[in-house]
Amino acid sequence: MDLSRDFIDRTRKLLGEKEMDAFLQALDTESPVSIRLNRKKCMDTVPPQGSPVPWCKSGFYLASRPTFTFDPLFHAGCYYVQEASSMILEQVLRQYVHGPVIMLDLCAAPGGKSTLARSILPEGSMLVANEVMRNRAQILAENLIKWGDPGVIVTGNDPADFAPLENTFDVILTDVPCSGEGMFRKDPVAVEEWSVENVGLCWQRQRRILRDIWNCLKPGGILIYSTCTYNREENEDNVRWISEELGADILPVDVSDDWRISGNLAGYDFPVYRFLPHHTVGEGLFMAVLRKTGEWKDQDLAERVSSRKEKKGKGGGRMPVAKVPDYVKSWIKSPELYAWYVEGDGIVALPAAYGSFYERMKSRLRILHAGITVAALKGKDFVPAHALAMSVYQNPDVFEKAELTYEQAVSYLRKEAVVLPLEVPKGLVMVTYRQLPLGFVKNLGNRANNLYPQEWRIRSGYLPEQLVFPLDM
Repeated sequence: MDLSRDFIDRTRKLLGEKEMDAFLQALDTESPVSIRLNRKKCMDTVPPQGSPVPWCKSGFYLASRPTFTFDPLFHAGCYYVQEASSMILEQVLRQYVHGPVIMLDLCAAPGGKSTLARSILPEGSMLVANEVMRNRAQILAENLIKWGDPGVIVTGNDPADFAPLENTFDVILTDVPCSGEGMFRKDPVAVEEWSVENVGLCWQRQRRILRDIWNCLKPGGILIYSTCTYNREENEDNVRWISEELGADILPVDVSDDWRISGNLAGYDFPVYRFLPHHTVGEGLFMAVLRKTGEWKDQDLAERVSSRKEKKGKGGGRMPVAKVPDYVKSWIKSPELYAWYVEGDGIVALPAAYGSFYERMKSRLRILHAGITVAALKGKDFVPAHALAMSVYQNPDVFEKAELTYEQAVSYLRKEAVVLPLEVPKGLVMVTYRQLPLGFVKNLGNRANNLYPQEWRIRSGYLPEQLVFPLDM
């Protein structure tokens, strides 16, 4: 790996001579591969040849990178390909979050930490996952829809847009844009683009982001600060700045010595958590946990989210529940637990406790996805939305089902026509692979119209000679 002399000199000063030699050797080894399972879709499954990620109950290392693009189980939301180091978020949330909360993942794309957070947060919590870059925000929404939990709102906003939402969030994760030193093994472009000047730009931008979002964190709330870089300016120095300038206590995280997670390398007397590739099996990651100073005003969550009423945004009115057809409501489990909305030509169901909160978000932010998009209006009829098939709360008894072979599943995911067995009734049919929903078709008998989202289709027209699927290895 052709590293900048400036990077080597700066990192040697941080690590020391002996550590630096081991660090450079580790950068010349192959990057580890890991996935995290969605336990609401594959409860008892484990990769046959995987080994556990010790700090994440649903995380597994794999011997080789899966060809997940061609794995129907990936498209069904059964697992997420995620770097193992970033799964340490599970330990933070389990230690510091014990009841329903409102959490913001500010720089969330492509969705690894968001899907993990949504799996770990206590029942009744709401996750707002945000990404300012439009193309990346669409990928974030797709991944969270596939994950299938209704307690999610996906937004596409600049951090400054959140400023009016003062004291709203119990937890904020800021996985801030950084100089990317921790991704050198995986991303040659990160090596080419690295410079001392870019490090300077990054730590300053990170502080601007933190200033923009700080008032949105309620007093006593938890800030999780994270980067995928090694230098002290973007890591320990920024944590010290948050603590002293914004006002926060730096908290410890319970980690095992066996995990070989490194600590503070900048000489400060506060806990931080560094993943270095010559110590831990994973890429470079830095994380610190801080509690905002000030009085924690404990309040019933339903009361808190419903007490902040603001003007509805453009087109942001709620549709009365009575106007949503009962047959549409029956498409999800326990429909009485949801607030129902018409958004454009679709019907959205959101956990009822967050109805007013959702309207507040709509008045301020660009909403890309919320709750469960249950149905879309086609002519005079409502048809089930693809997000309904992905939801872990869709009613399994409503639609006819047809199990696809692997070849049929790939054709379906390419948005090609599929032919179902003659015994499958005509009309709307949910197609499955290994009993997991992939989406809907309209069965005409001699063929089935494919209703898979055009923008999500597999674009490649070939299959690799060797297919590596993590749950089949």
